[in-house]
Amino acid sequence: MALTLKMLDGVCHLNKCHWQNGFLFRPLLEGCNPRWYSSYRRPGMPPDKMPPWKRIDFSFQKGVEGIKTHFERFKKEIVDHVKGPEGRPLKQYMAEQTRVFWEFRSEEDLNKWIISSDVEIGGKSEIYLELGKNNQSAVLSGTLNTDVPRDGETRYSGYCSMKSKPHLVAFDRKKHYDWSNFNSLYLRVRGDGRPWMLNICTDPYFSHNKNDLYHYFMFTRGGPYWEEIKIPFSKFLFSSQGRIQDQQHALWLDKISTLGFTLTDKVNGPFQLEIDFIGLIMDRAHSEECAYELYERNPKKPKK
Repeated sequence: MALTLKMLDGVCHLNKCHWQNGFLFRPLLEGCNPRWYSSYRRPGMPPDKMPPWKRIDFSFQKGVEGIKTHFERFKKEIVDHVKGPEGRPLKQYMAEQTRVFWEFRSEEDLNKWIISSDVEIGGKSEIYLELGKNNQSAVLSGTLNTDVPRDGETRYSGYCSMKSKPHLVAFDRKKHYDWSNFNSLYLRVRGDGRPWMLNICTDPYFSHNKNDLYHYFMFTRGGPYWEEIKIPFSKFLFSSQGRIQDQQHALWLDKISTLGFTLTDKVNGPFQLEIDFIGLIMDRAHSEECAYELYERNPKKPKK
């Protein structure tokens, strides 16, 4: 077994094959670090002398159970597809006006999100996600620190973020959300007066669009009272690789991948954001498709 895994290790390094990401191998290989095939190593980290195949915990029983679970999910997908969109009758799906998409009532709800900060690049910011009082909300708290790490490469620091995990279906296939029946994002939050940036990532048609994002700011007023915030999707700004593009277009509501919150207001100190739920609404009074002027990239010059 050790010789077989060692040979697979060599083949993966030669062919850059991420075989451990497959749904058939993943349940069998518990405890395997998915980053072992990467050649990137942060400055100052000691070299890892343990071979990657020695860190693998092979479990045949867990593999069989995992494969059964995936086939059960696939069966449910087929049944839901026959019933209608998202497993509901078409009439009910088309008449829906509101929907609570994310709520925070248990640890399982918190596990649907990922938190990160500038610690990944050597920064000093801290962020925590936990359930609120009586398990009726999620509390996102921590400390923002804009000190730039002394690595000679990083120029800016000081950010904390929270991002939803991609929606996975049977065999770990990514499936995007369809929000085309709604035109506004609806949140019930309680903040400390800091501005947060909302980020929506769509499932790109091409690989070079993977860094495309849609942004809009959420301003919290602070204080002990909850506030309900409604943000039309037409207000979101289109950006690529962190730069707002001159050529704007409406958000692709039928290919939503993830939603995230980012704090980067360059103010050192503690922060706190409490979230009750994140929902969607259809505001019939709002008919705007895109709030920004659409310029042509290469406008034609008028003829003399």
